[in-house]
This record gives sequence, C-alpha cells and structure tokens, in this order.
Amino acid sequence: MLKVKKVQSNRNLTLNIELSDGRVGAFDMKPFVNKGVFVALHDYDNFKKVRPFLSGILWESGADLSADTISCGLITD
Repeated sequence: MLKVKKVQSNRNLTLNIELSDGRVGAFDMKPFVNKGVFVALHDYDNFKKVRPFLSGILWESGADLSADTISCGLITD
C-alpha cells in the first residue's frame, strides 16, 4: 500500500512530499483550496499544520488527501 512518509508545507500552497515507493516531489494544492473543507487552508497558519496520517495526509481542520490522489498529481524532478 502506497503511503505518504513525509510532508512539508510551502507558502505558495504546495507540499513537498515523500512517498513510500521512493518518489519525492511537489503537490500543488491551489486547485483544491477553493472547495469545501479545503477553504480553511488559504490561511497559511492552517495550511502548515499538515501531517502524514494513515496512508495519506491530514490537516487539523479535518481536510485530508489520500496517497493515491497525491501520487496522481505529484510533480517530480
């Protein structure tokens, strides 16, 4: 099962991600932050409170993304 091993927030609403399959890259959250539970993430104080959770990621606000969703949008070098 694919998992997010590490996640770090950036002020430009992107995340630096490391997946359990060894891929490392950036994930752009801008397409998500205008919808539903993700709206609270416009505030960087909320956005930076992201952490790995189960196989995906979770914010204190309750917003979450699966590792599969992240994997599909991961921008690698």
